[in-house]
Amino acid sequence: MTNHRSDPSSFPHHSRARVSLFSARKLALMASVVAGLGVAAFGMESLPGGFGIISSPAHAQVNSDVSNLAQPTGFADIVQRVKPSVISVKVTMEDKAADASDRSDAGSGQAGPPMERFFRQFGGPEGAPPGMRNHQGGHGAMMGQGSGFFISPDGYAVTNNHVVDGADKVEVTTDDGKTYTAKVIGTDKRTDLALIKVEGGTDFPFAKLAAGKPRIGDWVLAVGNPFGLGGTVTAGIVSASGRDIGNGPYDDFIQIDAPVNKGNSGGPAFNMQGEVVGVNTAIYSPSGGSVGIAFSIPASTVTTVIAQLKDKGTVSRGWIGVQIQPVTQDIADSLGLKKAEGALVSEPQANGPAAKAGIEPGDVITSVNGETVKDARELARTIGSLAPGDAIKLNVLHQGKDEAVNLTLGRLPATQEANADPSSGSDVPRLGLRVAPASSVAGAGKNGVVVTGVDPKSAAAERGFREGDVILEVAGKSVANPGDVRDAIKSARAGNKNSVLMRVRSGDSSHYVAVPLANG
Repeated sequence: MTNHRSDPSSFPHHSRARVSLFSARKLALMASVVAGLGVAAFGMESLPGGFGIISSPAHAQVNSDVSNLAQPTGFADIVQRVKPSVISVKVTMEDKAADASDRSDAGSGQAGPPMERFFRQFGGPEGAPPGMRNHQGGHGAMMGQGSGFFISPDGYAVTNNHVVDGADKVEVTTDDGKTYTAKVIGTDKRTDLALIKVEGGTDFPFAKLAAGKPRIGDWVLAVGNPFGLGGTVTAGIVSASGRDIGNGPYDDFIQIDAPVNKGNSGGPAFNMQGEVVGVNTAIYSPSGGSVGIAFSIPASTVTTVIAQLKDKGTVSRGWIGVQIQPVTQDIADSLGLKKAEGALVSEPQANGPAAKAGIEPGDVITSVNGETVKDARELARTIGSLAPGDAIKLNVLHQGKDEAVNLTLGRLPATQEANADPSSGSDVPRLGLRVAPASSVAGAGKNGVVVTGVDPKSAAAERGFREGDVILEVAGKSVANPGDVRDAIKSARAGNKNSVLMRVRSGDSSHYVAVPLANG
């Protein structure tokens, strides 16, 4: 559209006057607006056929002043340096749509479809949304996309297990647009990490894994392939650390608020030194899109796992042969502990390393090789980082005394589940439970009493008791019938206890529960 300027000299005399008056009013109005804003930024000059607006010296001075001020620090220099190490990962697999609903979160350790309900993993072909899970015409193949990054110049790269799990073909696209074939070297479902090897190059740009932990509040840059848009960079901060999202016993996620979406999975989170502090693996999102809560696997975990995958294709972890649980304040009070710290042993596995070393139910593990154990998750991660066969030293609170225990790490055997008959049992009124000898209920085992009924309004119900649970101990004493339970409760009340500690077996695991005692 052409902008035509009308010549006022061609107008009749009265029209020229009206135009001149209108222009004067308009210019006066503009001047008042500029003055009202406190900005002397414009001047006027007479031009042939009318007025014009020009930059005044004041405007030039404003620009000069701003240019002399400190400018906001951007990320362009860092991005330019690290972005070439990031790759887009594309996988092809046989059509698994028929069983995808049953295994959309296989290996996540969560029942049902938790990524639909709460946490949503992103980028994996099985859990990918319709827009990222494409069928190849008539061939029964399915495609998924994710991200990754090189860790060595010869083509080794890190991504997520759920990105490449079950893939028949893996291709990567580098930052310069080149496509290469890759093969899966090894995967670890427990940490959701995978190592792949890109063929066809020996001088790939690669990233360095950070040696230290990021601080809460540190800047991070997420680089990846969201929605297939390769080479996307977003910025945020470390919001929290040590997050447990229910993915497994080794959860230790870094929480970041840099926007990440489906397809970012397996991509790196960089610090301001250009080092990888985490591998993006999950987001919290009611809708599936970014809401500023994302979770990254710490670089320390990546370093340990990837080293084993590169060496032998699998990850071997140590295990001491116990079931453990956190020490809550109620449990600490019941055990007479000053602090609610350490990992409470709820059940040593028969013939396992811990049992052979003399560790018993009710013991609290407080340190491993001299390193303090804050809680049960920290113990699981510490032991899991060690290899089977390693000799370790545990500090244990046993019946109120600090003891040192030496043992050699082993593996976890299986246990069995008990079923209860809700029609039998005797009441334990102060707890709101109905129990029966375990030996009288099929599948409950020989020891303890099985819960056959729970008052839904009782303290026991609030603490999670269910029909089928087996109570093995009450206040440190083994129980075999309802009378033993009642006697133990009487003793606890006589000792002015506000709660009673029970060791309970639920399904294939045991744990301790501190149940408040009702008045009366």
